[in-house]
Amino acid sequence: MIVVSEQAKNKILELQAKEGKTEGYGIRVAVEGGGCSGLMYDLAFDASEQPNDHVFEDKGVKIFVDKKSLLYLIGTELDYSDGLNGKGFQFKNPNATRTCGCGESFSV
Repeated sequence: MIVVSEQAKNKILELQAKEGKTEGYGIRVAVEGGGCSGLMYDLAFDASEQPNDHVFEDKGVKIFVDKKSLLYLIGTELDYSDGLNGKGFQFKNPNATRTCGCGESFSV
């Protein structure tokens, strides 16, 4: 399961409203090959469940995760920061053994 921090929830809802993707939409969280550490996170708005998806809801945010990505993301917290040290969504992934300096890629 993936959890969403209060800050991430607020930013997701703000972006959904701005892009007009509110009714039936959630976020799709995926892991793809790439980045300097080997694996990268991908976030996108989505409204359709795929056959191999696991669907969660946390703090009113629907989360779609494909079966393969879920293996890398179990226990992850999606957070959002707008501080001086970086602005954007952050993944606090207990499965990652190494992350790159920018925090956008990881390895297990």
